[in-house]
Amino acid sequence: LLVKNPYMKGSARSLLLKWARSNSEWIWKSALLSYSGMNTPEEYWRLLFAEEKRMNGQIKVRISEEEVNARIAGLAAQISEDFRGEEVVAVGILRGGVYFCTELTKRLTIPVILDFIEASSYGEGTESSGQVKITKDLIEDIEGRNVIVVEDIIDTGRTLSLLLENLRARRPKCLKLCTLLDKPERRVVEVPVDYNGFQIPNEFVVGYGMDYAQRYRNLPYIGVVEA
Repeated sequence: LLVKNPYMKGSARSLLLKWARSNSEWIWKSALLSYSGMNTPEEYWRLLFAEEKRMNGQIKVRISEEEVNARIAGLAAQISEDFRGEEVVAVGILRGGVYFCTELTKRLTIPVILDFIEASSYGEGTESSGQVKITKDLIEDIEGRNVIVVEDIIDTGRTLSLLLENLRARRPKCLKLCTLLDKPERRVVEVPVDYNGFQIPNEFVVGYGMDYAQRYRNLPYIGVVEA
């Protein structure tokens, strides 16, 4: 039953599938086969692997690993120069911002403290209520400190603008925004971007922290999911 559970995704789902394949016949009959409606284990796995292959075939490299690494190095050099002789607190936005944030901070030549935050705007339907829900808050006190918010991609700007307001209310010395990708065509709420990796068109992208149903975050390049 867990195989078809919508919350069972990513590495946990893969481990479960591997475990199930290596176990006894009754597991297939009582779990995989009865729940999936397939007649045989082979039929189930044939369908599963066909879908995996189909998705992999739809991902086209938009920005190569080499280009991404070079641009991150450039952003790190710019930030290090702007804050020469000072310490910064890099605030990565979970979950997608983890990859970019760690790669960026590795290349900084100034003192850096690393922290993470997770937030969402909430309201009815697709409309924001004008509030932000912090689901994972900072450990660090940022009052009077140089703060750089590190995001993987800026889309509509709704949640991000609310998050920036929340952080600004904590009275940091300065608050800057750094993003790996920016989709200006999608912007609904304007946000000030201080350090911008790449501007991209309105395409669905994966890799470097960005996902499709929680998958493909670990791709070392930026890919486009093609229809």
